Amino acid sequence: QVRLLESGGASVQAGGSLRLSCTVSGITYERCCMGWFRQVPGKSRQGVATILVRSRTAYYADSVKGRVTISLTDDAQTSYLQMDSLKPEDTAKYYCASGRSPMSSEVSVLDPRTFQNWGQGTQVTVSS
Repeated sequence: QVRLLESGGASVQAGGSLRLSCTVSGITYERCCMGWFRQVPGKSRQGVATILVRSRTAYYADSVKGRVTISLTDDAQTSYLQMDSLKPEDTAKYYCASGRSPMSSEVSVLDPRTFQNWGQGTQVTVSS
């Protein structure tokens, strides 16, 4: 069974840092990419960062660029999302996702439609 498990969410003050972790198991397809998304009530799920498994190339949403780093362990079984200089607008439930190769050239690597498997999410709350 495919499992993606996020951890590391917490309540922090503005300017603080968090590192989210995503452990993957049971995925048998070739992955194009691992992504982190976030969602707040009443809004659609938005891409935060994606890393390509083969090349380790990283992509970031403009809203987090410069404050967030996505990484992947050598065995590709764990993805990390390092978040620094957190802002109240970063408050959301954060989800880890796995996408199957090949990617669609018609869909952004930060688009949820690129991804097939999702974790349960971990809550990040940033207070001012």
